[in-house]
Amino acid sequence: MNTVLQEQHLLPGDPDAVGGRFECVLPGEVEPRLVAPGFRVFDLWAKDGRRAQLVKIAPGAIYPGRDLHEPGPEEVYVVAGTFDDGEREYPAGSFIHCPRGSWHRPGSASGCVLFLFYPDG
Repeated sequence: MNTVLQEQHLLPGDPDAVGGRFECVLPGEVEPRLVAPGFRVFDLWAKDGRRAQLVKIAPGAIYPGRDLHEPGPEEVYVVAGTFDDGEREYPAGSFIHCPRGSWHRPGSASGCVLFLFYPDG
Protein backbone atom coordinates (compact mmCIF):
# COMPACT_ATOMS: atom_id res chain seq x y z
CA MET A 1 0.00 0.00 0.00
CA ASN A 2 1.43 3.34 -1.09
CA THR A 3 0.65 6.40 0.97
CA VAL A 4 1.13 9.82 -0.55
CA LEU A 5 1.77 12.62 1.91
CA GLN A 6 0.51 15.99 0.88
CA GLU A 7 2.09 19.16 2.21
CA GLN A 8 -0.45 21.56 3.68
CA HIS A 9 0.08 25.28 3.48
CA LEU A 10 -1.73 26.92 6.37
CA LEU A 11 -2.07 30.62 6.85
CA PRO A 12 -1.22 32.32 10.16
CA GLY A 13 -4.30 32.26 12.36
CA ASP A 14 -5.71 29.13 10.70
CA PRO A 15 -7.10 27.03 13.58
CA ASP A 16 -5.57 23.91 12.01
CA ALA A 17 -2.04 25.37 12.06
CA VAL A 18 0.11 23.52 14.63
CA GLY A 19 -2.82 22.80 16.87
CA GLY A 20 -4.18 26.34 17.03
CA ARG A 21 -3.46 29.99 16.60
CA PHE A 22 -0.11 31.64 17.09
CA GLU A 23 0.23 34.86 19.02
CA CYS A 24 2.76 37.28 17.60
CA VAL A 25 4.23 40.64 18.53
CA LEU A 26 5.89 42.56 15.72
CA PRO A 27 8.61 45.22 16.11
CA GLY A 28 7.17 48.56 17.13
CA GLU A 29 3.91 47.12 18.51
CA VAL A 30 4.96 47.27 22.18
CA GLU A 31 5.88 50.43 24.05
CA PRO A 32 8.65 49.94 26.59
CA ARG A 33 8.26 50.59 30.31
CA LEU A 34 11.14 52.22 32.16
CA VAL A 35 11.42 50.14 35.36
CA ALA A 36 14.69 51.67 36.59
CA PRO A 37 17.25 54.04 35.07
CA GLY A 38 18.60 52.29 31.96
CA PHE A 39 16.13 49.36 32.12
CA ARG A 40 13.46 49.25 29.41
CA VAL A 41 10.98 46.35 29.56
CA PHE A 42 8.86 45.28 26.59
CA ASP A 43 5.91 43.10 27.66
CA LEU A 44 5.57 40.57 24.82
CA TRP A 45 3.04 38.04 26.08
CA ALA A 46 1.09 37.03 29.18
CA LYS A 47 -1.39 34.23 29.83
CA ASP A 48 -2.55 32.40 32.96
CA GLY A 49 0.17 34.07 35.05
CA ARG A 50 2.98 33.16 32.66
CA ARG A 51 4.71 35.98 30.80
CA ALA A 52 7.48 36.81 28.36
CA GLN A 53 9.46 40.04 28.16
CA LEU A 54 12.31 41.63 26.26
CA VAL A 55 14.59 43.76 28.44
CA LYS A 56 17.09 46.28 27.14
CA ILE A 57 19.75 47.34 29.63
CA ALA A 58 21.69 50.49 28.76
CA PRO A 59 25.49 50.55 29.03
CA GLY A 60 26.57 51.09 32.62
CA ALA A 61 23.09 50.53 34.09
CA ILE A 62 22.78 48.63 37.39
CA TYR A 63 19.41 47.71 38.92
CA PRO A 64 18.90 49.74 42.12
CA GLY A 65 18.24 46.80 44.44
CA ARG A 66 17.61 43.08 44.54
CA ASP A 67 15.60 41.54 41.71
CA LEU A 68 13.77 38.83 43.68
CA HIS A 69 12.25 35.92 41.74
CA GLU A 70 8.78 35.47 43.20
CA PRO A 71 6.28 33.83 42.89
CA GLY A 72 8.25 31.57 40.56
CA PRO A 73 11.48 31.20 38.61
CA GLU A 74 12.87 33.46 35.93
CA GLU A 75 14.41 32.11 32.72
CA VAL A 76 16.92 34.45 31.05
CA TYR A 77 18.40 34.24 27.55
CA VAL A 78 21.06 36.80 26.65
CA VAL A 79 20.17 37.90 23.12
CA ALA A 80 22.94 40.50 22.63
CA GLY A 81 25.73 42.09 24.65
CA THR A 82 26.94 40.93 28.05
CA PHE A 83 24.67 40.59 31.10
CA ASP A 84 26.01 40.90 34.65
CA ASP A 85 23.96 39.43 37.53
CA GLY A 86 26.09 41.07 40.21
CA GLU A 87 28.38 38.06 40.55
CA ARG A 88 29.42 37.10 37.03
CA GLU A 89 29.04 38.08 33.39
CA TYR A 90 27.13 36.14 30.75
CA PRO A 91 27.85 36.72 27.03
CA ALA A 92 25.26 36.61 24.24
CA GLY A 93 23.86 33.09 23.82
CA SER A 94 23.89 32.32 27.55
CA PHE A 95 20.85 30.78 29.25
CA ILE A 96 20.31 31.36 32.98
CA HIS A 97 17.72 29.64 35.18
CA CYS A 98 16.97 31.69 38.32
CA PRO A 99 15.01 29.51 40.76
CA ARG A 100 12.05 30.74 42.78
CA GLY A 101 13.25 32.70 45.81
CA SER A 102 16.64 33.54 44.31
CA TRP A 103 17.74 37.08 43.54
CA HIS A 104 20.37 39.01 41.65
CA ARG A 105 21.35 42.60 40.90
CA PRO A 106 21.12 42.94 37.10
CA GLY A 107 23.34 45.25 35.12
CA SER A 108 25.57 45.56 32.09
CA ALA A 109 28.82 47.46 31.54
CA SER A 110 28.41 47.48 27.75
CA GLY A 111 24.61 47.16 27.45
CA CYS A 112 22.60 44.07 26.58
CA VAL A 113 19.29 42.66 25.40
CA LEU A 114 17.60 39.85 27.35
CA PHE A 115 14.62 37.60 26.70
CA LEU A 116 12.89 36.73 29.98
CA PHE A 117 10.28 34.06 30.58
CA TYR A 118 8.33 33.58 33.80
CA PRO A 119 6.70 30.12 33.66
CA ASP A 120 4.85 30.62 36.99
CA GLY A 121 4.23 34.37 36.93
